Amino acid sequence: MSASIHLGRYAEGWTNGDADLVLQVVTNDYILDDPNAGKISKDKFIDYLNEMKETVKTLCNGCLPKPFMEITEVLTSEENEITTAWCAWVIPGTNIKGAGLIKVNSSGVFSEVLTYYTTLA
Repeated sequence: MSASIHLGRYAEGWTNGDADLVLQVVTNDYILDDPNAGKISKDKFIDYLNEMKETVKTLCNGCLPKPFMEITEVLTSEENEITTAWCAWVIPGTNIKGAGLIKVNSSGVFSEVLTYYTTLA
């Protein structure tokens, strides 16, 4: 499967809050680096997303937004058979938003580094 197909399905999984779809397109050595939660491996992803959903529910009166996440401003670059994608993301109905740096190849998504937008105290 091509990197662009993996990337599209990965984005769809996040947009729908669907951990199973995300896991279908990540490599076994996948790492999600979240400054709030630490480095999340593939085998810990379901727990991570479920915890994130619980946080969102507390901010949205017990409900999850539909879509779960909006992804915009996607830019991609290809070099040495690796596609790098940058995007902005937001969880509707919350102040949770940030950016992602995603690395993917024909084997699947193998990393994402998240940042959060926040104001300084």
